[in-house]
Amino acid sequence: MSGTDVGEELGARAAQARALALLRIRSRALAVAILPAAVAVVLFAADAQGHLAGSAWDAARWTVLGVAVLVLLVSVLVAVAVARARPAMSPTVPVAEEGAPDLYRLVRDLADRLDVPAPSAIALTPDCDSWLEDRTHRALRKGPGASPGKGPGASSEGADPAPVLVIGSPFLWWMRVAELRAVLAPVVAGTGPSAHPDIAAARRFVRGLDAVIADAAAPGRGPVRGAPLAFAGWVARLLLRACRDHAAEMERCVAAAASMRAQTVDYGLRIAAQEQVGLAYAGWDRLLTRVALPAWRMGRWPSRLDAGVVSALTELSRRDRLADGFALRLGERPACDLLEQPGAADEAASLLAARLFHGGPAESGPGWAPVDWQQYPDEVVDRKWRSEAARLHRVLDTLGVPRASAADPAVPTLARVMEHLSGPGGPEGPGEALAAGIGAAVAREEAGAPAPGGGQEAGGQGQAFGGPADDPLDAWGPGPLPLFPLQPPRTGTELLADHVAAMVCCAAVDTAGAAPGLDWLDGPALLVGGTRRADLADPVLSLVEDGDPDPLLAWLAEVGVRSDKPVRLV
Repeated sequence: MSGTDVGEELGARAAQARALALLRIRSRALAVAILPAAVAVVLFAADAQGHLAGSAWDAARWTVLGVAVLVLLVSVLVAVAVARARPAMSPTVPVAEEGAPDLYRLVRDLADRLDVPAPSAIALTPDCDSWLEDRTHRALRKGPGASPGKGPGASSEGADPAPVLVIGSPFLWWMRVAELRAVLAPVVAGTGPSAHPDIAAARRFVRGLDAVIADAAAPGRGPVRGAPLAFAGWVARLLLRACRDHAAEMERCVAAAASMRAQTVDYGLRIAAQEQVGLAYAGWDRLLTRVALPAWRMGRWPSRLDAGVVSALTELSRRDRLADGFALRLGERPACDLLEQPGAADEAASLLAARLFHGGPAESGPGWAPVDWQQYPDEVVDRKWRSEAARLHRVLDTLGVPRASAADPAVPTLARVMEHLSGPGGPEGPGEALAAGIGAAVAREEAGAPAPGGGQEAGGQGQAFGGPADDPLDAWGPGPLPLFPLQPPRTGTELLADHVAAMVCCAAVDTAGAAPGLDWLDGPALLVGGTRRADLADPVLSLVEDGDPDPLLAWLAEVGVRSDKPVRLV
């Protein structure tokens, strides 16, 4: 037996030992529940045989019987709560086998090479990660990919299906086929330990406890239903606290055993592929926070985020001089070719990302429409600048700041903003009141907007990608959207700097022939002569924070912007 086999065997045994420890905790809890009943049976049996007679023993028998009945009722209550609690399921986009036969074939062949059961189904997640997810709970079996016979690892009749393989959608567009297979090897190898009955039972026990705690913490329950659930949640927390160390160690041993098994498949390529995982995460984070978030705030959701991540990572590689052999790598087959309709899958994952990270609705509407990358500069960047410039001038109007154009006092100009911020003010400067006013205006607009996630009719992702029409967030729970907000609220100074920069960009577009553009790493960009100007932030900050207009005046003169000319705000 090789060293790899020995390591895998030791890891599997350690995982099984931890699973047995978890099951012993469950058995002890059951023993505590039935102990009073067992004592009551012994006492009544002794009475029937003529032992333990007397009024004291009679009182003890009936007291123990009352305690036993009470404990059994409470135990049944907790057991019912555990059985009915639905474990949270990761929001994903289901991938039907007919929509990705090549991807299913790759996963099936990989499982055969690893000699483990194949996953029961495949799903995509808008994140840079991949994992196995158990969806065997009866409340989840109506979900996508959870029914036997629907995926590559379908079980025999009456048996639980294998876990679902969840793949990060950016991986499919950025990685090559061979890289994806190497990255998925240790994940797919985890289906082996998942099939072990002790490990599977231990996982179900822990997930059930976690589900009860989440169910008990859900708001909106009356006292009749809330009190029993609160008690069940308290019991579940006690048990989960006892299980915590064993569960963490079991999962660590399972991961170690799966990693050792996967060393037999594409191990050398996996080292290089892991570098692409880190690069994908960096580019995906920049794309979401710098490019997607401004669009989401404008009521638009980019419908090709995964395709955009390729452009973002290409630009990141070029800037960071990481492109050695890059062109040769891009000549290989991308993993998204394993999908029959990669565009539909990208659109479904992009809409799900907007819901998870921003709280957008489940379907497109008048204030929530998809946008292609070609339309992004006009539909997002220009609209963002115009709306922020308009808000800036509305706040100046409320502060009583006069218009700066003598010829037409009604038109907005950049000179008005600069004169106000560089002029004399109170002890805190003229920008403080303006920043506070902009912050209050933004808060009022956000409060008056429709609730994020409103209108979450089922069918957005499923209908877009040929899967079930179930909403992928139905199985997550009642948690409010967004589940994973990208950024904390912006400060008043940050908002003011953004609005002043937007006004400058509007003036550059209207008076100097500039154009809105898209930078894949930094988001909205100002193009002057077809070249991005990335040097606007420092002059704007000098004006906003120090009241010094000279750096911005020099920048305007260099670009050819007329600050006294009117600017279009709509």
